[in-house]
Amino acid sequence: MDRPLPVARPLALAALAATLVVVGCARHDARDAASAPRPLRVVATTGMVADIARGIGGDLVRVRALMGPGVDPHLFKASEGDVLRLQEADLVLYNGLHLEARLAHVFARMGGRIRAVAVAEAVPAARRLFAPGRERAPDPHVWFDVALWRLAAGRALDALAAADSVHAGAYRANAERYLASLDSLDAYVREQAGRVPPARRVLVTAHDAFNYFGHAYGFEVRGLQGFNTAAEAGTADVQELASFIARRRLPAIFAESSVSPRAVQAVRAAVRARGLDVALGGQLFSDSLGPEASPAGSYAGMVRHNIDTIVAALLHEPLAAQGEP
Repeated sequence: MDRPLPVARPLALAALAATLVVVGCARHDARDAASAPRPLRVVATTGMVADIARGIGGDLVRVRALMGPGVDPHLFKASEGDVLRLQEADLVLYNGLHLEARLAHVFARMGGRIRAVAVAEAVPAARRLFAPGRERAPDPHVWFDVALWRLAAGRALDALAAADSVHAGAYRANAERYLASLDSLDAYVREQAGRVPPARRVLVTAHDAFNYFGHAYGFEVRGLQGFNTAAEAGTADVQELASFIARRRLPAIFAESSVSPRAVQAVRAAVRARGLDVALGGQLFSDSLGPEASPAGSYAGMVRHNIDTIVAALLHEPLAAQGEP
């Protein structure tokens, strides 16, 4: 059981979450004893985590994601309905590393009676990234380094096999295929990134979600906000980033699907005032996947969309030539 950090506990959610202790314990004991044939009920916090659960669980699981397209997990606050969904789950998978900080009190109330596993915390401490001066608060956006995301998938496999040991072999077989697809995806991102000359590999986005991406694939990354969108950027932040863009004469900056575009537009205006018309290179998916029916509605589709969008904008190529979803 991964231990979340304690935070403030709103009374309404705390009262609901307290019911998880008794109900969850009885249900899990019954399932393990009887090996019920129904699908394992899995609740995942984000779309990225849900993709892992579906890829490894296959037909043996029924997965629900609490956060849909465009939802910012840094600011997400569970509703009463969300708590009830957690109550009905056999297994809860979440990112961890403080991404879903406002859910910490709900997980704490589970008291170990319902399995809740932080998959991104499988990444060793030595491979986690930190903002300068914030060495106790790791960057949670691990999924942008596809090779590191394999470790999260491995943690999810262990959790699924433990929750449903009868089908552990099937989960492992599914995981082999899923991990192989991640290896192919990682190779694709590296190939596309290699098309951009090193001097042009500069990625400017709305917030610091892409540091793992930059570290893995050789990009210098600048975000207007920190990696937690709860902290808003000020005028000085806008001006400082605009000076950087104008000085480096960058061709494009990028908006994000789960962050308001107003701040990025303010940066563009500040750059324009310095005599450079920087393009909006497109919208990247950072803290959520795209709509479920779209190509970016899967983890692999989201990663491909992002690298294709970045490369096209930095090389001034038509995005359609890069296979835009």
